[in-house]
Amino acid sequence: MAARLTAAAAPKPFRLIQSSYLLPKHSFLPLSNLCPRSEAVLIRARPRLCLTVCVLMEDKKRGASPAEKSAVEIPVNVDPQISQRVAEKLARKRSERFTYLVAAVLSSLGITSMAVMAVYYRFHWQMEGGEIPYSEMFGTFALSVGAAVGMEFWARWAHRALWHASLWNMHESHHRPREGPFELNDVFAIVNAVPAIALLSYGFFHKGLVPGLCFGAGLGITVFGMAYMFVHDGLVHKRFPVGPIANVPYFRKVAAAHQLHHSDKFEGVPYGLFLGPKEVEEVGGLEELEKEINRRAKLYKNS
Repeated sequence: MAARLTAAAAPKPFRLIQSSYLLPKHSFLPLSNLCPRSEAVLIRARPRLCLTVCVLMEDKKRGASPAEKSAVEIPVNVDPQISQRVAEKLARKRSERFTYLVAAVLSSLGITSMAVMAVYYRFHWQMEGGEIPYSEMFGTFALSVGAAVGMEFWARWAHRALWHASLWNMHESHHRPREGPFELNDVFAIVNAVPAIALLSYGFFHKGLVPGLCFGAGLGITVFGMAYMFVHDGLVHKRFPVGPIANVPYFRKVAAAHQLHHSDKFEGVPYGLFLGPKEVEEVGGLEELEKEINRRAKLYKNS
């Protein structure tokens, strides 16, 4: 048995008033059959709306109607062209991710190996005379750390003052759905690589404190560029898998903060990457940052 609930509205034009003292007995016809102990007066009243609720019981054993049967038995057919387009899109996405992954791995291995070899051979060459150039070595490593940290502030300034201003025509490709494994915004990575290569080359082929500082600056820019690629391109925008980097709590916070930049909730803030959570905190966006962290965590678990 199944129950079906229906409702109907109907006017209620009459009102029955029972009374034993309003009027004398001979003024109106008494309704003795309805009210044996009192009299009733039938008064014309203004129509009111009355709601009637009906409960209909239906027996499922009798079977469904032909219309219901046809509605149940008709299968939902998926357009083969739509399914083919979806499959092609997924295959294209996998191909794009694989292409960028190969490029990222080759560039990372190549740059890392060249940087390690350059550092080793440079100091080996510097110490051939038997004297260890402590000041030069200290300057090289100190400036490499300083350049890596300074690149975060340079990238934040350039992002705000250049990429979202006069260079927006190039950077806009990064804020739109990407078509293909690469985008026009990737040119900025090549632009930043030019001074790094120049500084590394000059510091590698020359001796002295100044060449050592130049070598350290080029090394710091290179380290920042590799970290930026893995966190920004890999972790945030998922252009290639990053493995255990996704499990680092601070990197998750960085990724969530950069996602807020793409949502424009705080007028583009944060413009930096690794110090992005600090920028969000300064504009009072900690609550939104926590929501984005939880949202990305759920997506990461379901993926």
